[in-house]
Amino acid sequence: MQKILITGASGFIGSFIVEEALSRGLEVWAAVRGSSSRQWLQDERIRFLELNLSDEQQLTEQLSHHQFDVVVHAAGVTKCLNPDDFRRINTEGTKNFVRALIATQHSLAKFVYLSSLSIFGAIREEQPYQPIRDTDQPRPNTAYGRSKLEAEQFLDSLEGFPCVTLRPTGVYGPREKDYFLMAKSIKGHVDFAVGYKRQDITFVYVKDVVQAVFLAIERGQAGQHFFLSDGEVYQSSTFSDLIIREMGRPWCLRIKAPIWVLRIVTFVGEHIGRLTGSITALNNDKYNILKQRNWRCDITPARELLGYEPHYQLGRGVAETIAWYKDHHWL
Repeated sequence: MQKILITGASGFIGSFIVEEALSRGLEVWAAVRGSSSRQWLQDERIRFLELNLSDEQQLTEQLSHHQFDVVVHAAGVTKCLNPDDFRRINTEGTKNFVRALIATQHSLAKFVYLSSLSIFGAIREEQPYQPIRDTDQPRPNTAYGRSKLEAEQFLDSLEGFPCVTLRPTGVYGPREKDYFLMAKSIKGHVDFAVGYKRQDITFVYVKDVVQAVFLAIERGQAGQHFFLSDGEVYQSSTFSDLIIREMGRPWCLRIKAPIWVLRIVTFVGEHIGRLTGSITALNNDKYNILKQRNWRCDITPARELLGYEPHYQLGRGVAETIAWYKDHHWL
């Protein structure tokens, strides 16, 4: 039986990877922190391993007692109070973890790294927008994007390490909490958008990300990088229109504000978060993400080399997501 270790297993994407690994009959090890919620990890077949990604020596000791065939590294943070924490967790944590794997996992067949389209930043923003490609020069405009790029660069520098990197665009689905805020706002009868310049947005449903993870395990080659989306391009209003439809078309006040209003809101949100010690979705990184106009990306390599084919277009994915939010009393 193939033995798989999944970091970030208690998180949004990681928990779905765990479920798919179990459905495939793998011996599943979920790497979690001691403080991690195990709400989505209730299956009795799951084996747990508490790992401290900040301590390479401790990781080496912990991992020396196990041998894994495959590792999926989905651990990381997307929001932080202190921008330096992005690098400490996403970059240095990845380095510590991988060095410990190299020292202990002598039969590791594949390492799949969950990166992000955000490593490229705001590029190809001259209209008409063109898809971002692997040959483009990354120019991350967020602390999150920079931390993921540095982790990628480290992984690419390792000779002979069996790493396949996935770069999903905006991931949505059940259990996700950031896009959920839009649904919550619409339930409160407000649909808020920013910027008057055309914005092309891409999405990928969480189950399609999981599909790509296992295709990468089966067919990916060391050193390959793949963008992930559902293959379509949407306008900024499409997502909210679909949410409104799935929520029974409540009346909704549509507010479209200029970018400078967003700058004020995120600046205030960032400082309130630091004062209260509470992480907010409205921060400086979020400003740059929402300001970016071109989120197109080229998934042709994933299709041709992995056999990846998205199963969820946005309409289907939003319907399933909103139904889940309702069933679990989030809405």
